[in-house]
Amino acid sequence: MNEHILTRNNIRISGKGTQPILFAPGFGCDQKMWRLVAPAFEEKYRVILFDYVGATQTNLAAYDPEKYAKLDGYAQDVIDILEAMDLQDVIFVGHSVSSMIGMLASIQQPERFSQLVMVGPSPCYLNDESYVGGFNQQDLHGLIEMIELNYIGWANAFAPIIMKNPDSPELAAELEESFCSTDPLVARTFARATFFSDNRADLKKITVPTLVLQCSEDAIAPIEVGYYMHENITNSVLKVMNATGHCPHMSHPEETKQLIAEYLSA
Repeated sequence: MNEHILTRNNIRISGKGTQPILFAPGFGCDQKMWRLVAPAFEEKYRVILFDYVGATQTNLAAYDPEKYAKLDGYAQDVIDILEAMDLQDVIFVGHSVSSMIGMLASIQQPERFSQLVMVGPSPCYLNDESYVGGFNQQDLHGLIEMIELNYIGWANAFAPIIMKNPDSPELAAELEESFCSTDPLVARTFARATFFSDNRADLKKITVPTLVLQCSEDAIAPIEVGYYMHENITNSVLKVMNATGHCPHMSHPEETKQLIAEYLSA
């Protein structure tokens, strides 16, 4: 086992099972965001948590802004982990942009993957004539500009919008804290890689069975995106959740756990 990779990506392993289930965090987040979901799978699986290079607990010396200017750089992190731990038959659970990162990794090495679980995924955030991504070009450029000019201000303003559970303000506060603990340079580079990517053509290349969990009233990935994903991924299942917002593993962990477990057992 490659200790360098284990340290670089702050890998944590638990569980009594043998089949690996890998939980991947979304933009501006780390593995702590899975704490209400991941333990439910420890009885049956080998649970693996990690962070992308650039997160607080990772080896920041390994951060390369050129590599991580594209999602392929993060997909390489995933492949590095699988190879370092010699993992096969992996269930990959990705939140938000990590869904696309896991997809890219699975296209490169499909033999290592058993299933993909995509939580609030989006292959493209930009609207065009025949596609609803949720943002027009002006809004998207404004979003990136705000991240680059005033990242803390962006985190403060957008965390409640992303979480969209006003009855639980502590969730938005936790998300904001996670954003703010991320190095602004890392966040800006990751934001550009996330929001300006277009992976729609890659959906047809997925060969791994896939579960798409689409949240209700999601400001980041509208419901049209969930249907688009399902229509363009062979052997996919779409579940539209009761959960509102973009982070159901935080706001609605019971529903998230149930839907993932039902899919895996089926």
